[in-house]
Amino acid sequence: MKRAWKAPAVALGIAVGASMGASAQPAASAADFPNRPIRIVVPFAAGGATDVIARVVGQKVSEQLGQPVVVENKAGANGNIGAVSVARAAPDGYTVLMATSSHAINATLYRKLDYRLTTDFAALSNLASVPLVLVVHPSLPARTPAELASHAKSNDGKVNFASGGTGTAAHLAGEQFNTLAGVRMMHVPYKGGALAQNDLVGGQVQAMFANLPEALAQVQAGRLRPLAVTGGTRRANLPDVPTFAEAGYPKLDARSWFGLFAPAATPAPVVARLSSAIARAVADPAVQARLKELGADPVGDQHEAFQKFVGQEVTRWGALVERSGATVD
Repeated sequence: MKRAWKAPAVALGIAVGASMGASAQPAASAADFPNRPIRIVVPFAAGGATDVIARVVGQKVSEQLGQPVVVENKAGANGNIGAVSVARAAPDGYTVLMATSSHAINATLYRKLDYRLTTDFAALSNLASVPLVLVVHPSLPARTPAELASHAKSNDGKVNFASGGTGTAAHLAGEQFNTLAGVRMMHVPYKGGALAQNDLVGGQVQAMFANLPEALAQVQAGRLRPLAVTGGTRRANLPDVPTFAEAGYPKLDARSWFGLFAPAATPAPVVARLSSAIARAVADPAVQARLKELGADPVGDQHEAFQKFVGQEVTRWGALVERSGATVD
């Protein structure tokens, strides 16, 4: 079953070019970088996985570089508003973007974007990868994905699933579940995963493909019921929750990633300094332990490897968007 969905148009109204601002800014020097605070723009609301991971890693990056690292939340338009603000920022290494797999999805999802992830940004490091967990409100009579599908069929169009925004990995996972299960759950987008989860806990929506770090505490407290997780193996902190393959849906394997980016014109020595500091921060045992505690898999690669990965992700998610029939007017 293939179904098309439409989301509201996004008018960002800012033109971004690779050369914009570069000629007007003095070249940053790696010798004295950094000599003032660094700002991480998180393009989603506070409290979600993107925000939490940025703060965990940002604190250690601050120790590595000897300067404060400040997180600024700039939510809206599925992360595009924050992304544009960084793409047009001074390319000096002092403003970086915490981007996610959503930004790779947006490259295909939006017909008009005022930035391109692969050309307007220099990839610094992929901090972590996280599985998605399908969670439902405890009032729902479903304890497995198959039971959720059966309930959704019996209540056609009346079961809602939330996500942190149109075009997020969580949204596309829900659409993929609709297709694989032959059901019609209705999508309800929010401005961030934390806001979506709040309404799920409150019973305003019934289901959600949540980033595991966002949902783990609520699952452990019994406020949400987990049905299955993406990925090839069960999670150590949810050992009784099956994978989707074990639950009969082997083709459903979406994951989210979270990485830092600088404006494309940032000098190579500054990119290298940032990339190296971030990788060391992610490799720190305390950071590794905290990320794993949250349900995330630490990565901590550097510029070249992450830049290649981003290109592959834009292509991979683009194919999934095309198959889903997704459009944005």
